Amino acid sequence: MVRCSQCHKEFDPANDKEWKASISGSILGDECTETYYYCDECGVYTKEVSWDLFSGEESASEYGPILRADGDAKVALIRSCDSPWNKKCRCAAHMSYFDDSLD
Repeated sequence: MVRCSQCHKEFDPANDKEWKASISGSILGDECTETYYYCDECGVYTKEVSWDLFSGEESASEYGPILRADGDAKVALIRSCDSPWNKKCRCAAHMSYFDDSLD
């Protein structure tokens, strides 16, 4: 379970008020998925970064707290893509989000 990086409240991925956006991209054959959660209590975002490596290993890390303005901007960028879960998408949003580093 992902927790708020500030108050450590457990997020519910089924709660649309907490889970805000997710995007996947393929980088050097590995899949990176970044998911943003928002804590109403703290007013900050927490980002979970998951890596599914070509070698078969998986890992996940949490980052934050992320200021609301910065998180809102990332969420808006992710939501501008019609298929943010598609790691092979090369739309402007994907390319911008992943700094032109996609396969």
